[in-house]
Amino acid sequence: MSGHSKWSTIKRKKGAEDAKRGKIFTRLAREITMAAREGGPDPEANARLRLAIDKAKDNNMPKENIERAIQRGAGIGDDAAQMEEIVYEGYGPHGVALVLEVVTDNRNRTLADIKYVFNRSGGNLATSGAVTWQFDQKGYIEIERAGTDFEEVFMMAAEAGADDVQEEEDRLVIYTPRESLGNVARTLREAGYKIREAELIWMPKNEVELDTNQAMQVMSMIEKLEDLDDVQSVASNLRLTDEIAAAFEAA
Repeated sequence: MSGHSKWSTIKRKKGAEDAKRGKIFTRLAREITMAAREGGPDPEANARLRLAIDKAKDNNMPKENIERAIQRGAGIGDDAAQMEEIVYEGYGPHGVALVLEVVTDNRNRTLADIKYVFNRSGGNLATSGAVTWQFDQKGYIEIERAGTDFEEVFMMAAEAGADDVQEEEDRLVIYTPRESLGNVARTLREAGYKIREAELIWMPKNEVELDTNQAMQVMSMIEKLEDLDDVQSVASNLRLTDEIAAAFEAA
């Protein structure tokens, strides 16, 4: 199983108690807002917005919250906030590369919060471009494996623009070029497949192997960063083995 898949599984399990549901909704609303700002408020003409809305619905986000987030992004009404997307780069313990995606209405506050976690965790922020060259940005889709035909999914995804389809335990994982994510996800959804995740990820070109104790330090730092209100996602080049994943889940 890929590192991103393992991390998604861990977050889902730990997130079951995430009755910080409001926090999940806040993160989803920001993604909808930025998607609507970037490509307009019509999900039929804006693939990123379509994906964000689908993800919000999958997480039982109320319809009125979704509509309010779209209006904010489109600059409609008094609620139109000035938010911006920022990518921060840095290194965690033991030289693990980190890429943070942020949506914020206060750059100074967000940077201060991120610096605090880096300083307390033995990491350091880097300049723009110092880390992202170690990653490729890819589309990532997870669908339920039960009842699916791998060959059928593979052919359908490939024709829609996917790079690869992999079988992983209870899911099929599809990787796509950045620009093909929306089309592949829409094709699969319209064919009736249950999509768990559909998002852009930072995929490391090479992974760093650490022992379990060292990896736990890195994962603890990532968890603290992802707990920050303005951080949408954190990617790393840590090789996440089954042993490390099990140790972190048990912690």
